[in-house]
Amino acid sequence: MAGKRVDLRPVIKLRSTAGTGHTYVTTKNRRNTPDRLVLSRYDPVVRRHVEYREER
Repeated sequence: MAGKRVDLRPVIKLRSTAGTGHTYVTTKNRRNTPDRLVLSRYDPVVRRHVEYREER
């Protein structure tokens, strides 16, 4: 069972596009979002909301 869960919802890193090196860790459903994930999240280093992109 665990193998199927890992395949369908892998753990991914989201890295800040502000160049601070800050990351968030989340899971994503490959079936619904096969492309790279881009989310707007708060970056505490620059104290603003910036885009976080999926890192491979």
